[in-house]
Amino acid sequence: MTVFLELDHVAVAANTLQEGQAAVEEALGVALQVGGQHAHFGTHNMLLGLEGGLYLEVIAVDPTAAAPEYPRWFDLDRFTGVPRLTNWICRTDDLAGAVDVYPEAGRPVALTRGDLRWQMAVPADGILPYDNCFPALIQWHSTPRPAARLEPSGCALRELVLHHPQAAALMVELHKGLDDPRVRYETGPFGLSAAFDTPHGERILE
Repeated sequence: MTVFLELDHVAVAANTLQEGQAAVEEALGVALQVGGQHAHFGTHNMLLGLEGGLYLEVIAVDPTAAAPEYPRWFDLDRFTGVPRLTNWICRTDDLAGAVDVYPEAGRPVALTRGDLRWQMAVPADGILPYDNCFPALIQWHSTPRPAARLEPSGCALRELVLHHPQAAALMVELHKGLDDPRVRYETGPFGLSAAFDTPHGERILE
């Protein structure tokens, strides 16, 4: 079975939304926009529109929400330290087919935020394969998608680098469905980094 994946957005996790907002705005030199709450996982976010139909999300546990009785997505229950780039998300028009090809991505969960409707594959423990270097898989069920709703920021993703000891194996696995020259695989300690073109020149998030 062939499944097609497209880069949708990247996520910066933080202990608090305010810390994440301050870190990204300082790093990129542009202002984030208000996002909203994710009731199912007890999180909330802020957003930044990127060129090419992409966006950046800052996400954190929502202190006003009840804690879910299951692990939160994006491994947020274990997050500590400074705000940093922790996840990337790929969209598909066939999430059921995608999780057949990539069962380690998790099971589809129906989610909402305002008038947005989507499904995302979330592992039972909230931890994505390859130490969270594997992309979260999403299928949007509402239009326009978030990227089209955001004000232009003048920023564009130039490169997303996936650092992992098994980077070669990750590349082989993802090449089943993803063909994006902006995504690069590098052998080393696990983590994500991204280069952005901004109104202030090239900036890096790690």
